[in-house]
Amino acid sequence: MKVLVSGASVAGPAVAYWLGRYGYDVTVVEIAPALREGGYAVDFRGPVNLEVLSRMGVLEDLRARQTGGSPMRFVDESGRQLMRLPGEFAGGDLEVLRSDLSRVLYERSRGRASYRFGDSIAELTEHAGGVDVRFESGIEETYDLVIGADGLHSIVRRLAFGPEEDYVSHLGYYIAGWDVPNTLGISGDALMYNVPGRLASVSADQRDPARAQTMFLFKSPELTYDRRDRPQQKQILHDAFSDLGWYVPELLKGLPAATELYFDSISRVDVDRWSTGRIVLLGDAGYGATVGGMGTSTAIVASYVLAGELATSGGDYRAAYERYEAQLRKPVSKTQHGGNRTGKFLAPGARFGIAARNRLLSTPFFLDQMLKLGEKVSNLVELKAYSIEHSSVEKGQLVQE
Repeated sequence: MKVLVSGASVAGPAVAYWLGRYGYDVTVVEIAPALREGGYAVDFRGPVNLEVLSRMGVLEDLRARQTGGSPMRFVDESGRQLMRLPGEFAGGDLEVLRSDLSRVLYERSRGRASYRFGDSIAELTEHAGGVDVRFESGIEETYDLVIGADGLHSIVRRLAFGPEEDYVSHLGYYIAGWDVPNTLGISGDALMYNVPGRLASVSADQRDPARAQTMFLFKSPELTYDRRDRPQQKQILHDAFSDLGWYVPELLKGLPAATELYFDSISRVDVDRWSTGRIVLLGDAGYGATVGGMGTSTAIVASYVLAGELATSGGDYRAAYERYEAQLRKPVSKTQHGGNRTGKFLAPGARFGIAARNRLLSTPFFLDQMLKLGEKVSNLVELKAYSIEHSSVEKGQLVQE
């Protein structure tokens, strides 16, 4: 069967690896001209996530690239420490840069799938024999199945399910990040500075200590802006933070020259049904949260489940899609809704909220309970062992339980 996967960040290469291993003819299309560089660190927690990475054969590759966690130190305007969170709070059992994860998954999957960078889906037409796809490049092809693994602003979801505003809910905050020269001499902990409704953060680049990475977050009603207009987004950030002290003026000085800017709302995706006909959503496209919803680790596990159900369905993709959703809908909703609290946690709207957060998380018992809750929520999926007889996979190779 010919399968088209839209998106080459995390979920796309992961599901391409598994489907290619099961003998599917897989093409991955990515709008960017190459793998995306930069991005924040992402984490994996608990045995379920690590087991899937192990079954993919990438666990040791990722351990060789792990950051070791990113301790966070909240400070006041003078730099005095108010609270410190250990690396495992955000880093879990394994933390890597998103770009490193994407690269490892791409390298692992490209022998089993074809990648088409710098192109995108323009039109989807489903019929009894498959899905006709017209690409922005003008190429037209027919596929048996189409998987939308193209993130919060999914093109596949828009074309097959409906407009973005029907499925994406704004959660009251915006988040941004860019690289700057490390003229401040930042090292060690990420430094976090709060005023009500706003957060500014800076940390040393994991690879190049001469560079630093920022994270800015602010509370706001939903804004109208062009997602492709970087100067407009930079102006929004400047207007939101230009009155603050601490290191903020110095960090904003590096914004005009930034060639890579991440800017997006903190939002949640809710789709009543993850598939329609031959088309299915995977990862953030179907059940994402911008930050704090464990979306990366969820996408890795979901890719394993979706591919396994398709491989063992005997060609009945409808039944495979139903089993995929039945296994994941409940646990995914629990991880996903963690994103509802991220903005309020990082940038409480009042000084009282900032003080209360700092006080609670400075208590070892409360911090320990939060860490245990995070691991519990990460491991709600019970992994099935998928075993099929196929020339590209030894019989029973995946039966490890």
